Amino acid sequence: MRTTIFASIVSAALIGGCAGPEQQVTQTDANLTAKIWPKLDIEVKKDPVVEQRVDTLLKAMTLEQKIAQMIQPEIRNITVEDMRKYGFGSYLNGGGAFPDNNKHATPDDWVKLAEDLYQASVDDSLDGSTIPTMWGTDAVHGHNNVIGATLFPHNIGLGAAHDPALVEEIAHITAQEVMATGIDWVFAPTVAVVQDDRWGRTYESYSENPAVVREYAAAVVKGLQGAADKDFLSDQRVISTVKHFVGDGGTVGGDDQGDNIASEQDLFAIHAQGYVGGLTAGAQSVMASFNSWHGKKLHGYKYLLTDVLKDRMGFDGFVVGDWNGHGQVKGCTNESCAQAINAGLDIFMVPSDWKPLYNNTIAQVKDGTIPLARIDDAVRRILRVKVRAGLFDKPSPAARPLSGDSSLIGSEAHREVARQAVRESLVLLKNKQHLLPLDGKLNVLVAGDAADNIGKQSGGWSVTWQGTNNTNAEFPGGSSIYDGIKSQVEAAGGQVTLSVDGSFSSKPDVAIVVYGEEPYAEGHGDRETLIYQRGSKRDLALLKALKQQNIPVVSVFISGRPMWINPELNASDAFVAAWLPGSEGKAVADVLFGLQDFKGKLPFSWPATPTQVVNLGDENYHPLLPYGFGLTFNDDNVLGDDLDETIPESQNDDQPIYLLSGAVQAPWVLWLHSQDASLEVNANTHTLGALTYRTVDKEIQEDARKLTFDGTASASLRFASKSFFREDLSAQEVAKAALTFNVNRHTDLTGPITIGMSCEGEGDAPGSCSAQMDISAQLQALPADTWSSLSIDLACFADRGIDFQGIVVPFELKTATKASLSIADIQFVPNAAAQATLSCQD
Repeated sequence: MRTTIFASIVSAALIGGCAGPEQQVTQTDANLTAKIWPKLDIEVKKDPVVEQRVDTLLKAMTLEQKIAQMIQPEIRNITVEDMRKYGFGSYLNGGGAFPDNNKHATPDDWVKLAEDLYQASVDDSLDGSTIPTMWGTDAVHGHNNVIGATLFPHNIGLGAAHDPALVEEIAHITAQEVMATGIDWVFAPTVAVVQDDRWGRTYESYSENPAVVREYAAAVVKGLQGAADKDFLSDQRVISTVKHFVGDGGTVGGDDQGDNIASEQDLFAIHAQGYVGGLTAGAQSVMASFNSWHGKKLHGYKYLLTDVLKDRMGFDGFVVGDWNGHGQVKGCTNESCAQAINAGLDIFMVPSDWKPLYNNTIAQVKDGTIPLARIDDAVRRILRVKVRAGLFDKPSPAARPLSGDSSLIGSEAHREVARQAVRESLVLLKNKQHLLPLDGKLNVLVAGDAADNIGKQSGGWSVTWQGTNNTNAEFPGGSSIYDGIKSQVEAAGGQVTLSVDGSFSSKPDVAIVVYGEEPYAEGHGDRETLIYQRGSKRDLALLKALKQQNIPVVSVFISGRPMWINPELNASDAFVAAWLPGSEGKAVADVLFGLQDFKGKLPFSWPATPTQVVNLGDENYHPLLPYGFGLTFNDDNVLGDDLDETIPESQNDDQPIYLLSGAVQAPWVLWLHSQDASLEVNANTHTLGALTYRTVDKEIQEDARKLTFDGTASASLRFASKSFFREDLSAQEVAKAALTFNVNRHTDLTGPITIGMSCEGEGDAPGSCSAQMDISAQLQALPADTWSSLSIDLACFADRGIDFQGIVVPFELKTATKASLSIADIQFVPNAAAQATLSCQD
C-alpha cells in the first residue's frame, strides 16, 4: 500500500515495476533497474573542453598524486606541511572544528587557513603537483560553524514554510557567507525523507513527503551552485553535496546509521526523490550514507553507488564518504578499505587516519586489489568538478571577490531573510478562544528555559557540532525569542517580565512559555520514545502552575521533530510548533502579536500516542494532527484539553539516565578543573593547567572525551547541574542503580584516580557532602587502548554520605597523577548494582 500511494506522488514517468525481495540486495538485472531508477536529464552537460583538460591533467599524474586527490582529512589533523607533502584533493572542518582550534576565529582567520592550505596544495616542490585543493564544510542552516553567521531555521522548519523560492534564496546567502571565509564546498542539502521521528537527524529533513524533498533539493542546489544556464559555480557560488545516499531517513527504529529494509521500489519512491531533484539541477557531489540497505553498508554497495547512481541515473560528479564511513564496511577499517573504492566511493572522508589509509590504498592498487581504472575514474570525477568550479583559474582564496568580506557574515539583509523564514515556519496547533494574536498592551510573563537562549532555539550544528556549550554572546547580531516579545510589548505600551521559572510579583494577563528539546546532532539525538521530558516533566509542571492561577498560557515549543506532548497540549491555551528557528528568534513575536498570520503547515504528521510511528501514505493513517495541518488566526480550534495522557506500561519501564551519551545531557554541564582554575567546556578542545581535553570518536563522531593529565597538579572533569541546583536522583538509589561508563586507558597508572559525587544537604552549602571511589586498580587491570566498561554501585556513594535527593555533581573524574584515558556513555542504570564492578550490596 505504501508504494502504491507514493507512486502517485512521484511522477509515473519515473516509476514502473517493483523489485521483489530476492532482488533487493543482489540486483543485477539492468532491465529491472531501468524500470525503477530513471535516467536523469541532468542540466549540467558534459563539455568537451572540460573533458580534454581533465584528460591532460590525469595523464600527467602519478599514482601517489591520484590517491592524494581521494583523501580528505580534517583541519585538526593536518598541517600546512602535510598538504605541501601530499597534496590532498580536499579537506574538511568537522562540526565544532575551527582554525587553530579557536571557537572565536574571525572570518580572516578562516580565510588565512584556506589560503595557507591552498598555496601548499599548488606548491609542487615536494609532491610535484599543482592541483588546487578544496575545503568542504557542513553549512546546514547557514554557515553554522562561524560565530556571527546568519543561522536559518533548520530544514524541518523550512519544510513547514513550503516555500522553495525562499529556500533557494537562503542557499544563495549561505553560499555567500561560506565564500567570505574562503571555503569552496558545502555538504548540503540533506534530502532524507524521515519515516521515524525518533531519529536524531529528523530536523535535517524537510518533510516526510518525498515530493517536497525533491522540490527543495533542486532549489537548494540551485541556490548554492547557481543554475546551470546562469551563474553556475561563479564567484558567488559553492559546490553542493546531495546527501546521504541513500535511505538514511528510513532505518529501522529511526536508528542513526542503522539498516533500511525498504523494498527497492520504496527506496526509490520514498528515499531517492531528493536525488532526482538535486542531481537534475546539477549537484556536483553526493555523500554516501552511513546506513545499510538490507544489512549492507552503503559505503561498500557497488550496485547502488555505481550501477544505479552513476551508470543508470547518469551522475558524473564524485561520491564522497561520510566521517570514517568506509571503516564500517565489512572487512574494512578506517585505515584500509579497498571495498569502498571498488564499490564507487571516490573520496575517503578520513579525519585522522589518513596516512595509513593513503599508504594502504597505494599498495592495494599496486597489488591489483583496486583496479587502476577505478582510481582513474574517481580522480577524473574529482578533476571534472574542480575544472567546472573554476578552481584552476580562480584566484587563491584570499584574493577571491567575497573572501574576507566580513560585512557579509550575518548582514542585516541576510538576517531579514532568516526572519522571514522564521515567520513562515511557525505552525499553530492549538488556539482556544482565539487567544492568539496577543495584544501588545497586556502584562506579559515570558517563562521557560528556551525564552532567552539563542543556542537552544538554534539546535544542533550551531557553532558547535551538538549545538551545546554556547552562550547568547556567541551569536552576535542574533536575537532570542524573548528579545522579540520584549520589543513588541514595549512598543505597544504593555509590560513584559522574563522569569524562567514562571515566578512573578504582578499577576500577568498572559504567559508565554518557551521550552523544548535540548540541542543535539546526529545519533546523539536518537530516542527510544517520542515522549517529551519522559520521567521529569519540569516544563509541564510550570504550565500547570500557571494554569492553576488562571493565567492563559501560550506554549512555544522548540523541537527538532514532532513529539508526544499531549499533557503539554492539554495544559496550554495556545500551542505553537516553532521547530528550531535559528539565530533570529525575535521574528517569532511578529506572528504571536499579529504582525503576520500563521502560514506554516506540518511537514510531518504529529503522533497521537507515545508509540505511534505515523507517516503520510500509511494504510492506517490516524495521527493526532495530519501532515499539512496548521491553523491561522481565523480558524476554529480543533484540540481541547482532554487529550489522552496515558503512557503504556512498556513506556514506564526503568530507563537509564544519561550524563554523557555522545553529547552532555541536560540538565548537566561539563567543567574542567585544575588546582584553583575552572572552565566550563564550550569547545571540542581545551587545555586548563594540568588537564588537556578533547572530543574523540568511539563508535560515532565525537561521542567520547579524551583526558590527558600531565601530573603537575590535581585536575578533574566534572559534570554539574546548571547553577549547581540540586537534582533529586533518589529514585536511582531506590532502583538499585549503578553508575556505569565506558573507559579506554591509554597509559599505565602510577597513582590514584577517583570517581566522585557531591551533594547539597538541606540548608547547607553546595557540595557539603561528597564522596570518592578510587578506581585506579580497576582501571589498571583493564587492557590498554581498548574500550571497557566499569560500574559503581550507588550504594557505595550513599554509604559514604551522598544524599541522592540533592545531587549537584553526579560524576567527577579526578587525579593528580600523570595519566591519559577516554570516557564515554556515562549513565545511571537501574537494577545494575549487584553486577557492578564495585558493588556495596549487602
